[in-house]
Amino acid sequence: MTKRLVRSRSDAMLGGVCGGLGDYFDVDANIVRFLFILLAVLTGFGVLAYVVLWLILPEREEAPRKVEDRVRDAAEEIAERARSFGDEVRRAARPTERSAAVLLGGALILFGVAFLLRNLGVVWFGWFRFGLLWPVFPILIGIAFLWRWLRGGR
Repeated sequence: MTKRLVRSRSDAMLGGVCGGLGDYFDVDANIVRFLFILLAVLTGFGVLAYVVLWLILPEREEAPRKVEDRVRDAAEEIAERARSFGDEVRRAARPTERSAAVLLGGALILFGVAFLLRNLGVVWFGWFRFGLLWPVFPILIGIAFLWRWLRGGR
């Protein structure tokens, strides 16, 4: 039996593209996923390539289907995944602990005021540059998540 490039049903996180590519090339699907993420972050091409492969690769099945059915099913699957992703983001963004939201909101306001003062030419704020201080944002977000977790939030 010859190998066919198909989307995997058993090793699927979104559409099974990476699982199918991993099966076809005999590599771990997580390596393929990492490569797609790397391409998406560095060039933006990873997202386009994934969507195109999702649409054109058949799902592993016995009977072949029409292209229209595959496109319709893929579009419905993309819409359902987008809805569930949106629901997950909404649930994760909903603050269960007000102090974490206040901390994050206050930090964002302080950074905004500092950037405004720097842009207005206040001399003693000349050292305040985004290129220098951008790592503070993920640190504050991480602190907010840890604070929620320590306080018993999800």
